[in-house]
Amino acid sequence: MQLFTADQRRRLLDNGKVNAARAASDQETEDFKPVVKLFCPWGGATWLLTELDPEEPDIAFGLCDLGHGFPELGRVSLAELDALRGPGGLRIERDLYFKPLKTLQAYAEEAAQHGSIDA
Repeated sequence: MQLFTADQRRRLLDNGKVNAARAASDQETEDFKPVVKLFCPWGGATWLLTELDPEEPDIAFGLCDLGHGFPELGRVSLAELDALRGPGGLRIERDLYFKPLKTLQAYAEEAAQHGSIDA
């Protein structure tokens, strides 16, 4: 399974372009709802991604939780996520049923209180 669909990739890039333009003009970036949720089926890692860097589309931005109790906003390499393999060849998967209910910042604040992403 691919990390995201063509439509999700387009939305992630669109969000990245909006925030790159806002940052370039010293405006506050937009707090988007996550476009995609990825998870590690053999561990506790979860990623809620909102955008791709338009200059380097292998880099995504979102809320990253490696399952150690310290979720944080940051960037992640899609190539590295795609290369990960677990027991029996398991790979990072996309949550097909994820429906974002709030903005990324709201998820981040909740995750900081609980020590993990609840989405």
